[in-house]
Amino acid sequence: QVTLVESGGGTVEVGGSLRLSCAASGRTSSLHDMAWFRQTPGSEREFVAVISWSGDNTHYTDSIKDRFTISRDNAKSTVYLQMNSMEPWDTALYYCAASDYYSLSSQYYTYRSWGQGTQVTVSS
Repeated sequence: QVTLVESGGGTVEVGGSLRLSCAASGRTSSLHDMAWFRQTPGSEREFVAVISWSGDNTHYTDSIKDRFTISRDNAKSTVYLQMNSMEPWDTALYYCAASDYYSLSSQYYTYRSWGQGTQVTVSS
């Protein structure tokens, strides 16, 4: 059993930055890929970024490339999402997810563990 807790959400102005954190606890030795998804009311959960266990491999959705960076600190069992040059359409509830294997998948159903989400609002 793995528990994921996100933090770092809030309100930021257009062009601003936020850093989200996701701390894992429990059977963290089973974790491999960790990812961020986001969701707005009435929409499906959207893939944002994923990182492999080693941190050497990452994959991003096109809409956030060159603005967001995913990273992880395995010693702290924590994954981060640095968000820069933020736009109003980045407003969403951001979820952390974890998988037991390597795939760099963008599909939500490949992730077994999920956090409760942290709200990010970009004001114009």
